[in-house]
Amino acid sequence: MEEKIEFSAFSPTDYRYAVGELRDYLSEEAFVLYKAKVEAAIARGFANNGILRKDLCDEIVEAASKVNAEAVYEEEQRTKHDIRALVNVIKTKVSEEAKPFVHLCATSYDVVDTANALRYKDAVNKVIIPDMVALERAWIDLARREKNTLQIGRTHGQHAEPITFGFAIAQYVNRWGSQILKVKAASENLVGQFSGAVGAYNASALIFDDPEEFEREVLTLLGMKPAMISTQIVPPEPMSDFFHSVVCSFSVLANFCDDMRHLQRTEIAEVMERVAEGQVGSSTMPHKRNPISFEGVKSLWKRFMPQVVTMHLDQVSEHQRDLTNSASQRYIPELLVVFDYCVKRLERISERLEVDRAKMRANFAISEDNIIAEPLYILLSYYGHPDAHEYVRKKTIQAYNEKKSLKELIEAESDAEVLSYMKRFTKEQQEKGFDAEKYTGIAAEKAEKVASYWEGVLKGL
Repeated sequence: MEEKIEFSAFSPTDYRYAVGELRDYLSEEAFVLYKAKVEAAIARGFANNGILRKDLCDEIVEAASKVNAEAVYEEEQRTKHDIRALVNVIKTKVSEEAKPFVHLCATSYDVVDTANALRYKDAVNKVIIPDMVALERAWIDLARREKNTLQIGRTHGQHAEPITFGFAIAQYVNRWGSQILKVKAASENLVGQFSGAVGAYNASALIFDDPEEFEREVLTLLGMKPAMISTQIVPPEPMSDFFHSVVCSFSVLANFCDDMRHLQRTEIAEVMERVAEGQVGSSTMPHKRNPISFEGVKSLWKRFMPQVVTMHLDQVSEHQRDLTNSASQRYIPELLVVFDYCVKRLERISERLEVDRAKMRANFAISEDNIIAEPLYILLSYYGHPDAHEYVRKKTIQAYNEKKSLKELIEAESDAEVLSYMKRFTKEQQEKGFDAEKYTGIAAEKAEKVASYWEGVLKGL
């Protein structure tokens, strides 16, 4: 059944860019449930240490599993405190004997920071990483398919030297693969805590001889690691590193979109987004086929990339705790949702990207006559010409002024000294030096090598 769109929401993330699979981790309802999971783990920790009877622990665990955001928010209207509201809701569902053990020895951010780390880790490993891998596979397939497709390389927006389109895509295969590993590692490095109001285990030390061991037990029940030391909040760097890994990955997407968008320009027209039947490109120009997906992803990156500055600002908290990171960090889920939306969108587009090989060759031909300038200069230098770069540079100017190809001009060269160097070129060097189509280095081989490497890495994920 198709998910209903909530048009009464304020954020376009909800009504335009939502990813349904992430609601179980990143929605506000999910956040409340994850905090309740932490409360349940605390109770289980007490039971495992013989402090809380099993039947009372079961009551708390059962009650925690049945809380919902609506009830907690309603209670928060009275308490003006989100975690106390959660605790009160859980307490309404357990016996008088069990109530004292709900949230015992915990401070609010033992619950909040641990819940956030846990749900972000789950969202990444269960949804976002698989989606990133799917995009990586699409790019691997594209790099392989186009590894021999001749394309002019471009630097500073100008024609440079020949490459293949598969080689250009392989750059993104490598960058994206590296980011998959970084996002996964950063999510695994997220930490939780159960160390009390100022992080010194003041409360839990009243009950446990080794409160750090109890903290480890509680977090192990959740599949988490504790921070080495915390204040009222966990050290901010693991979360900042995690956020940065996602934003850095988003930047790779933005760069890819820029490249594809420029290649879709009318005067270049080397690739094309495949459009759906009935898709409209302009409200007034019926002929338009705009690169809307590439532009949309770039626009979303512009919205969320600056948020990394906020994360760095959140690293600063007064003494053991202030609230200056509380509201700002509530927007982390929005980044994750929009990022994953863009990953999914590009995976679909990449799978059906239309590549115009004939137009790539035609664009290549525009500069074909001048491409031999670099190999000629390199070979002349290799065989001892003392000023090969300057010699070739002057010949390119002469060729332009005389409206001749550089190859034609060089072959008609009467300078015996230069010809003496050229006679030493091997047959293979002559072919690569004077046939621009063959001057692609190892672009095709490198594209295949990169594709095979990352294909192997993905098998281990």
